[in-house]
Amino acid sequence: MVLKLENVTKRFGEFTAVDDLSLEIPEGEMFGFLGANGAGKTTTFRMILGLMDASAGRITWNGKKIDYSTSPLIGYLPEERGLYPKLKVREQIVYLARLRGMKKQDALNELDYWLERFRVPEYADKKVEELSKGNQQKIQFIAAVIHKPKLIILDEPFSGLDPVNVEQLKESVIDLKEAGSSIVFSSHRMEHVEEMCEHLCIMQKGRPVVYGALKEIKRSFGRKNLTIHADFDLSELKNFEGVTSARKSTEGITLQVTGESVAEELLKAIIGKGFIRKFELEEPSLNDIFIEKAGASYE
Repeated sequence: MVLKLENVTKRFGEFTAVDDLSLEIPEGEMFGFLGANGAGKTTTFRMILGLMDASAGRITWNGKKIDYSTSPLIGYLPEERGLYPKLKVREQIVYLARLRGMKKQDALNELDYWLERFRVPEYADKKVEELSKGNQQKIQFIAAVIHKPKLIILDEPFSGLDPVNVEQLKESVIDLKEAGSSIVFSSHRMEHVEEMCEHLCIMQKGRPVVYGALKEIKRSFGRKNLTIHADFDLSELKNFEGVTSARKSTEGITLQVTGESVAEELLKAIIGKGFIRKFELEEPSLNDIFIEKAGASYE
């Protein structure tokens, strides 16, 4: 059940929201979409779901077009709230689950499971408008996944949530993936994608600037981050051969270096100068890669 986008373009008059996008989202994996507002993420999701027609290109899932016949197999969490504020949670979830082909009792059983899991069983008989934004997001998430879809599309699922709720939702998403669902989600937060996704696409102005397996993206970047904390001045290290950038902090310095051998030479150069509290070599972050590829910091 591979989701495939081939040369997909979406134009609104003179404006091109998505520009010749081609990618494959493997079955049973978590795929991350990153990009600033206006990068084309939501438009891409709407085209995948068939809510919007592409101006050019084709989108297939398991070799077929997505339409009403595939609807029971897909779950969608939109970025904007889409629940009926006056309806009680139980009525609403059962109604939406029935639209997806579920039996009423099955829907009620699943709802009980999810409300218990999110530690809010008392919300079943509350109206949506009585809930906080974070709890509305949980109910909307339940609505997207209650019918155990094979393909789940989550648009900014963690936005507006406090850290405890983010962790709850993240665990749920990982469990759904491990149960066999393919999950595509967008986020403003690079660390969420970095932590959860095997493959990703960073979009800018409708085009992919980075696409592929996270491990390969980091490996091909060819640079690493070296953090040094010491009780002596490290500012001269920015001029060391093989250092491509430097960022000072109150505790020391973080250098971007072209490889492990540079780190080794740096260590030789500073040993004996004083006390070194930290000397840590890490893979580049997605933010480093975005700055390099897109020429801007990612917020």
